[in-house]
Order: sequence, then C-alpha cells, then structure tokens
Amino acid sequence: MSRRLPVIILLIALPLWLAASYGLRYVLMEDAQWVGLCVDEASRWECQARSTLGLLIHFKVMGGAALAAAVLGFVVPGRAGWWLAVLSLVFGFPALALYNTGIAVFAVVIAGLRLVRACGEGACRNAAPPRSAAKQP
Repeated sequence: MSRRLPVIILLIALPLWLAASYGLRYVLMEDAQWVGLCVDEASRWECQARSTLGLLIHFKVMGGAALAAAVLGFVVPGRAGWWLAVLSLVFGFPALALYNTGIAVFAVVIAGLRLVRACGEGACRNAAPPRSAAKQP
C-alpha cells in the first residue's frame, strides 16, 4: 500500500463530503417542499431528521466538534494528531455548508495547517531522501 494513499483518498473524499453537505442544505433544509410538508406532518422521519439537524445547527455542535478536534489534532503528535485533523475536516466541512461558518472556518484552517505540517515533525520518516542527499551514480 502506498504511503500517499490516505492523502489521495482524503483529497477525493473531502470534496464529495462537502458536495453532499451542500446537497443536504439545499434539498432538505431550504427546500420549500420540505418546509411545508414538515409543518403538516412533523412525525415523519425526514422531518425528525430535519428538526434534529436544525438543533445541531442552532447550538453549533458541528462547528464546536470540528474546532475541538482541530485544536486537539494540532497539539497531539504523530498519526493520532493527523487523524484528529481529518476528523476535524469531517465535522468542519458540513459546518461550513450548514450555517456554522464562524466557528468552522477556524477549525478547517487549523486542521489544514496540521495536515500540511505532518511531515515536518518526523511523521514521514520513511519518505524518500531529498535528491541532493541521494547517492549519485
């Protein structure tokens, strides 16, 4: 398995996750059809999910979880910190799409900074040496 495979998967999965979050926002939360339907039939599971998501948005749960994971990921060394930063992005992208931008923007920036400094702290010890240090034929 390639050392870069998790990064490649992350670069593919995160934009898809962001697109799904925007789809949820525009299809379930802002669509007039669901607003009218949920006023009439609040007991439907779709309306219950919409209501719960509304509470998560109101209390800024996703943005707070993203920020907590980002700060922890920033201070925890090694792979655990890297995975905490990924978890922060998993919570932060939907928070950006679902009205928690004030908190989530800081979480996404902190998590991004943690992900780009992962090799700087020795997490990529098995990386190939720089070309200048490689043996010359």
